Amino acid sequence: MTKFASVGVPVEVAVIVVTYDSAAVIDNLIASVRRATRGISARLVVVDNESTDDTRQRVSAHGDVQLVRPGANTGYAGGINAARAHLGVCESVLVLNPDLVLAADAVHSMLGHLIDPVVGVVVPRLVDESGTTYTSIRREPSLLSATIDAMVGSHVTRRPEWSSETLYNRWRYEYPQDIEWSTGAALLVRRDVMDAVGEWDEQFFLYSEETDFFRRTRDRGWTVMYDPAAHACHHGGGSGTSTALTSLMAVNRVKYIEKYHSAFYALAFLIVVVLSEAVRGNHGTARMVANREAWPSLPRRTLPRRPDMGSIVVPAHDESSVITRTLVPLGSLAAEGIVEILVVCNGCSDDTAERARAIEGVRVIEIETASKVAALNAGDASATLWPRIYLDADVVLTADAAVEVLTSLSEGRVLAARPSSTYAVDDASFWVRRYYAARSRIPSFRHALWGAGCYALSEDGHRRLGSFPDVIADDVHVDNQFDAIEKRSVVTDPVVISVPRDVRSLVTVLNRNYRGNAGVEANTVVQQSIQELIGHVRGPVSFLDAATYAAFALAGRVVARRSSDAGWQRDLSSR
Repeated sequence: MTKFASVGVPVEVAVIVVTYDSAAVIDNLIASVRRATRGISARLVVVDNESTDDTRQRVSAHGDVQLVRPGANTGYAGGINAARAHLGVCESVLVLNPDLVLAADAVHSMLGHLIDPVVGVVVPRLVDESGTTYTSIRREPSLLSATIDAMVGSHVTRRPEWSSETLYNRWRYEYPQDIEWSTGAALLVRRDVMDAVGEWDEQFFLYSEETDFFRRTRDRGWTVMYDPAAHACHHGGGSGTSTALTSLMAVNRVKYIEKYHSAFYALAFLIVVVLSEAVRGNHGTARMVANREAWPSLPRRTLPRRPDMGSIVVPAHDESSVITRTLVPLGSLAAEGIVEILVVCNGCSDDTAERARAIEGVRVIEIETASKVAALNAGDASATLWPRIYLDADVVLTADAAVEVLTSLSEGRVLAARPSSTYAVDDASFWVRRYYAARSRIPSFRHALWGAGCYALSEDGHRRLGSFPDVIADDVHVDNQFDAIEKRSVVTDPVVISVPRDVRSLVTVLNRNYRGNAGVEANTVVQQSIQELIGHVRGPVSFLDAATYAAFALAGRVVARRSSDAGWQRDLSSR
């Protein structure tokens, strides 16, 4: 049996296994890896995503296996990324599901294919417990194959290969060949390829992350080789066993298409997925895929919380009616020292400060000037941690979302970020609901920093901004400082934005917004939004919504031009 090498020893193969509640299968996998790497120098790294069973104890019983604990359930892609720091010097990386058993010669066979410098990844033949070959070879997802699969499914397997994402022809599994991708239960990657392709995309959490990795490998010029002589028995072999996991698989198919195709193509693909799930009786999955706002409720990575992750600055002017609602979800982070929360009461005449101080761990700063910009700068002067979230006092941000946003800015790849957002429209009038239904369809709103009542900056990002200037639309000003690749909309628990409840209040808010946009030379935001909205009209309902949005936009701009009030105009209807 192979004894695995420690991290300081160069090896031919470093093996990554990501576990979650895998106690029933992990010992069999480890034993099979030992057999399959006989005569090969190898290192085994197991990343456990906070299992609730005794997986970690079983792994720890193997003294030569490295156990990595990210501190949370980071998902399959996140687990692989966490393992990368523990690979050490190695020539190749073998990624395995925990419910696999490798044949004794599997690794030797796959390594033989990596001699060819054009080959970047090798995948084995997957078999079930009876020895039957699993149809694991896949073609690149497309609208055409998804449509045909939706109509006939796996019931008609004798059809042209271009008509399905899965290769059903059994003879195709009997010889080595270049393929587009395969299910990610097992894959051997050259180390230089792994480094060049980069981290696995953690937005997928589970399912479709391997599709993305294979595509990026091919896009860089390497091939993916299927090796039928290398056998791996996949004891799991299934997909989702619950509506949540089935929905996650379907949603991630759509996310993958959105990553690589146009908005129109992705919309058509989404419709096909919804219809496919509905036809098969998976009505819960169909509803989930169709409702984008519900996607953050699906299983996703949870991030470890550590002390001093960042600061949250909350400017507040007479926000007694809403400040407790905003602070309570974040209170545990402040009490545990994970973030510092500063509520900057600017020109308050009510008991906002007292209510904020009642939340454990919250620091309150009071300034005389009733100015949001002054409050933001005062908060910056007192805050000690980076990154920083700037949160409107009437917007609800969950603790998980705060951690997600702060983490996204701690990774050094982006300078500014905001969480997903949704509107609380239940108590709003019909026309207000139609306005916000339209606004929810605007792509730039989903990706820009403005409009959510919450954005965050890294220290480098804030250095570019400097101090906050004296403008109304601070979020638009901040958004203008960064290119698209420098900012991110983090898919997480959406912040809940309270909206005006009646037409008059909405026009008041739009008046303020348009005056603010003028102050930062951002009136193109309005024209761009309307153009995007027109492009997303798909029927009478979306047409009504677009018309309503345009009418309110016009009314808000007319009022803004006629208004002589340069002060802050507040929506009182939602407070």
